[in-house]
Amino acid sequence: MKTKPINTSLNDRITAFAKAGALLTSYLEGTLTALTNDGANWQERIQQRLELAQRKNSWFTEDTLEFAITQWAEALNEENLTYWTQEYPLDKVTEKNIALITAGNLPLVGFHDVLSVIIVGHHAMIKNSSNDDVLTPLLLEIATSFCADLASSYSYVEGKLEHYDAVIATGSNNTARYFEHYFGKKPHIIRKNRNSVAVLTGNETLEQMEALSKDVFLYFGLGCRSVSHLKVPKGYNFDLFFNGMFVQKELIKNEKYLNNYDYNKAVYLMSEFDLLDNEFLLIKEETSSYSSPIASLGYSFYEKLEDLAIEFDQNADQLQCVVAQGPAAAAVREKLGDRSAPQLVHFGTTQTPRLYDYADGIDTIQFLLTLS
Repeated sequence: MKTKPINTSLNDRITAFAKAGALLTSYLEGTLTALTNDGANWQERIQQRLELAQRKNSWFTEDTLEFAITQWAEALNEENLTYWTQEYPLDKVTEKNIALITAGNLPLVGFHDVLSVIIVGHHAMIKNSSNDDVLTPLLLEIATSFCADLASSYSYVEGKLEHYDAVIATGSNNTARYFEHYFGKKPHIIRKNRNSVAVLTGNETLEQMEALSKDVFLYFGLGCRSVSHLKVPKGYNFDLFFNGMFVQKELIKNEKYLNNYDYNKAVYLMSEFDLLDNEFLLIKEETSSYSSPIASLGYSFYEKLEDLAIEFDQNADQLQCVVAQGPAAAAVREKLGDRSAPQLVHFGTTQTPRLYDYADGIDTIQFLLTLS
C-alpha cells in the first residue's frame, strides 16, 4: 500500500487533536455553534454519528456513548497530550505502516492505539471492528478538519492487511492465537482477555461502594477494566456492597442486560449454585476464574492481604486493574512494586484511564519508537 508522506509536525498533531477535544467539549456542553472551522454543522454531524453507532451496536447506549465521548474530550487537550509525549524522543521517527486491529466491545476502545500511532508520526492502517466502526472515523474527521495534512496519517482497511511494518491487535484469547500465527513474524503487540478485580476488607464506606458500582456496571461490565470479581475476607457481609450497587438499579431496564440477567440466573439455579441476588446483579463464589458473565460477579475469599498480593503477582497476565484502597492497596502495591500491569486504582476509576495508562501495561509509544 502506498501512502502519502506524513508532513505534519508533532506540534501540528497535538494541536489538531486538542482542538478536536475542545470541539467535543463544546458539543457536550451544548455550546457548539452551528457552523465551525470548516463550515460543517458539527453539532448535527456528531449527533447523527452517535445515533448511527447506537443503531449498529445496541450495547452502545446514549449514556455509554456520552461517557466515552466525555472521557476523550477531557483527555484530548494540549496539556495532557504534551505531558504524555514529552519524555519520548519523537523528533527522529522514520515513518512506518502500523496495522491496527481494534476490538469493538466498548465505544472507542481502539482509539488510544490509533492516537498513539498518529502522534508518534507513523501511518495507522485501521481495521475497525464492525461493532465500533463509526466513532474512530468521527474523531479523526474532526481532528483532520483542523489540520488537513493529518489525513496522510491514517487509512482504513476493509479486506486483507498488506504492506504493514508492525501490528497492534486486540481480541479474545481465541483470536489472539490466530493473530500470533498470522502476524507473529512482524513486530507486534497482541492483547488477549484480561479482567479486573476489587479487593474489599469490610471497612469500606457506602460512598466507596457506590463508586465501585461504576467499575462494575459502566459499559455493562463488558470491558477488561470492568470489575468482574471480588476478593473478600472470610465471613464478609455483602449488605453494604449491595447497598452501593443499588444506585445502578435502572440498568435492569435495558433489554439486552435483562436478557443476560434472566439467562444467567436460570443457568445458575439449574446448576444449583448458591447465589446472592439483588434483582439486577447475581454474585456467586468462584475460585477458578476472574471472569464472569454479564449481570453477574464472582467472588472468592482471602485470609491475609499478603497472600492476595502474591496471587495477583502470580496471575498478573490475567489482570488489567486491581481496585483497592487503604491497607489492601498498600499490601498489593508492595508486592507488585513497579509492575505496570495490573494497574492499582481507587474505587470508581477503572474506566477513566489517562493517556499514559497503557493496556496490559505495554508502553505503546515505546513499542512504536523501536520500529524507527
